[in-house]
Amino acid sequence: MKKKKNQSDRAFEKSESIIAKPFEDTPEEKRTVLRSRAKRLSQEIESKGRDEEYFEVLEFLLAHETYAIETPFIREVYPMTEITPLSCTPAFVFGLVNIRGQILTVIDMKKFFDLPERGITNLNKIIVVRKDAMELGILANEIIGIRNIPVNGLQPPLSTLTGIHAEYLKGVTGERLIVLDMERFLTDRRLIVNEEVET
Repeated sequence: MKKKKNQSDRAFEKSESIIAKPFEDTPEEKRTVLRSRAKRLSQEIESKGRDEEYFEVLEFLLAHETYAIETPFIREVYPMTEITPLSCTPAFVFGLVNIRGQILTVIDMKKFFDLPERGITNLNKIIVVRKDAMELGILANEIIGIRNIPVNGLQPPLSTLTGIHAEYLKGVTGERLIVLDMERFLTDRRLIVNEEVET
């Protein structure tokens, strides 16, 4: 049983036959070819757009670089409040913060990633992230907003971002947006501060 050709298929075949004999093109035939090509191209773009996978991230500024965290790891963004410093802890532990009765450790990612200090930065936001039982705050200079990133738009970490940087990066976009690997970060044993009590 032969499949009945629709109008689009007939127009495409007509355009293909016109391409095969270009010297016989009439103005109307040229318009038909262009319309057919435009329609096919539009259908291909729409199909690719539907097939492409995206993931949602929160974009923020830190030490003059733009970073992103996947939103499933984010509980909330909280304005900077009074921080209680902690003694005898790693340099990247900024202190403790009380968020509606919950005490959370706050991490300075600049120190955790050994990022250079570039002038005075205004760390005025805390991004509360979590995975399973691990929950903590991350300092940020500025919250840019939420956006979607295509999965295949991520590139491997830049060669200049070595060591601790590469270990905790999910990838970098063409716009140099650095996507952090929160799965790996929140399971890092260095984030667990053990206090030994003498008995």
